[in-house]
Amino acid sequence: VQLVESGGGLVQPGGSLRLSCAASGFTFNNYSMSWVRQAPGKGREWVSGINSGGSSTYYADSVKGRFTISRDNDKSTLYLQMNTLKPDDTALYYCARGAVRSLRLMDYWGKGTLVTVSS
Repeated sequence: VQLVESGGGLVQPGGSLRLSCAASGFTFNNYSMSWVRQAPGKGREWVSGINSGGSSTYYADSVKGRFTISRDNDKSTLYLQMNTLKPDDTALYYCARGAVRSLRLMDYWGKGTLVTVSS
């Protein structure tokens, strides 16, 4: 199983980024997926989840209305569109397999992609 995130970078407050997570080594469309972030000096925080078929999506209150999770099962890729970014969104963003919300049920994680929101 391999999960590889990309798309992070430095962006000004109010800007946008689109993260991608390329999955391999398993049948992607059989699993729920999530995005989880870890800000400097803090614990991991669940951000958003999506069910295996992509029909149901879930968001933390802190990102609801600004972030959109999606997936392309034909490409085995998970996405996170992040708009109206704030400095508090600065974190290492991970994709994880296996659950739409519970970190304890996520069994594989990528290495993360860094998002820095700063002017």
